[in-house]
Amino acid sequence: MVTATASIPGFCRIGAVRFIRRISHHQTFRCSTSTPHPLTNDTIQNPSSTKSNHDDASVSANTPSSFFPKKNQTLELECESLAFKGKGVCKVSGTGFVVMCDRALPGERFIGRVTRKKGSYAEVVKLKTLVPHHDLVEAPCEYASDCGGCKMQNLLYEAQVRYKEQQVQELLVHVGRFTKENLEFNPIVPCSIQYHYRNKMEFSFCTDKWLPKDEMIAKEEKRGSNIRNGNDYALGLHVPGFFDKVIQIDKCLLQSEAADKVLTVIQDGWRSQRLDLSPYNVHTHKGFLKHLMLRSGRNVTTGSVEVMVNFVTSSYKPELLSLLVEKISLFPEVVSVVNNVNTSIGNTSVGEEEYILYGKSTITETLRGLTFQISANSFFQTNTHQAEILYKLIEDYAGLRGDGSEIILDLFCGTGTIGLTLAKRVKEVYGYEVVADAISDARRNAMINNISNAIFVQGDLNKISDNFGNDFPKPNVVISDPNRPGMHTKLIKFLLKLRSPRIVYVSCNPSTCARDLDYLCHGVMEKNLEGCYKLTRIQPVDMFPHTPHIECVCLLELC
Repeated sequence: MVTATASIPGFCRIGAVRFIRRISHHQTFRCSTSTPHPLTNDTIQNPSSTKSNHDDASVSANTPSSFFPKKNQTLELECESLAFKGKGVCKVSGTGFVVMCDRALPGERFIGRVTRKKGSYAEVVKLKTLVPHHDLVEAPCEYASDCGGCKMQNLLYEAQVRYKEQQVQELLVHVGRFTKENLEFNPIVPCSIQYHYRNKMEFSFCTDKWLPKDEMIAKEEKRGSNIRNGNDYALGLHVPGFFDKVIQIDKCLLQSEAADKVLTVIQDGWRSQRLDLSPYNVHTHKGFLKHLMLRSGRNVTTGSVEVMVNFVTSSYKPELLSLLVEKISLFPEVVSVVNNVNTSIGNTSVGEEEYILYGKSTITETLRGLTFQISANSFFQTNTHQAEILYKLIEDYAGLRGDGSEIILDLFCGTGTIGLTLAKRVKEVYGYEVVADAISDARRNAMINNISNAIFVQGDLNKISDNFGNDFPKPNVVISDPNRPGMHTKLIKFLLKLRSPRIVYVSCNPSTCARDLDYLCHGVMEKNLEGCYKLTRIQPVDMFPHTPHIECVCLLELC
């Protein structure tokens, strides 16, 4: 059985260290390759890096390659590629030194100011663009320049997917130790719907509305007495890098139009003094409203849109929400209003208790011919349209015979969507997942779809006991869909010992994906891992246009 435990932090640093070692041998350190997420760890150091003796505010073209900038120094930079999380990989003009810059795009030349040094590289903030990037487009969203939700809106969509594809390829080479010549790498699958594709959006209530600098100064001067009022409050998305500041969002181009209508009504009413609603203050831990989650589904009979509204609050006071509930329930699309009560001081939107304020407790969605009930805290693929394509790829890569004789082991199964879509073609599906509510949803979804050959077990795969595997027969196919940190070494060791004929690895983080594929195929001597698989196919999929996130489906076959 699997036992519950916390995942081990920092497990994904190894791939980054190997990445740095490999590219540091290049004389110019061009780093057109994509940098894995762990490069943000301060623990990664490059002993050969030396601090600069330059006191100038800028760098000349004759700067030596040993140059290392000082904090607050301004640099002339050119962005060469995009790295994990969409940061621009840039090179200091006239040197080989690499810096990372948020919102810098390939081909762009600009002036940047160093904000901090991170071992062998530095991070900068963009001050002024000298030459714009060649794929520049006008972002349709008014919040695009400040909101961190979809920071790539001003990059031509065809360029977005091109750089994502390049990033996956180069991570496989530099972190995964694969060669392009011996790898069947398929072009990335773009998303045909680039707006209104998200079926779930989470907004935060805040006591401190974020404003551009000039507006903030004017507000402080006008306020004088520093008395707060409802005009300071905000409902929207967090400013990148700030846990206590929120950008007011009145309309989001990523969610459904029906959800946008609901958001507008709530924005128009929640600050009314008559309602006596206060946003939660993350510093004082006082206040009522924490989050607003909007989920969209479809009625399986009519095909019409269904919207669930989830208010996350610090306590249960339904009378405070009654007028808002009355207004939003007038929309025919709103079929569910729930209240998750979270009394902790953390920023999570999952409540300890859930109450139904209007309608039903779930909404429905269809995927690959099956019906799924989605509760407020269920995991479900956020882009239903693209999930159809993703799950078809998973089925193709699984290579099922379809005679009902095979066993599938579904790791990190969530609400069971992948396993259930394959269950009718196999003998049995065994799914494992740490979230108890997700397992409950998976079992309920199996019953709804009359599937009796799927068994779902709750437990943490980051720490499995030695007898894990005794409760299911040897699988013909393993499907692994871990979260961003990837798989723990204990699970990888188990898979190498299990020696299933095929593993379909589904990843939302190409950096940890490349690392895990390396372990499974090439092994690591110091970790006592002996690889026994061959990576035969890999398919990137763009699930989230205008964001840096990348999904990959990988097929590994036993050597």
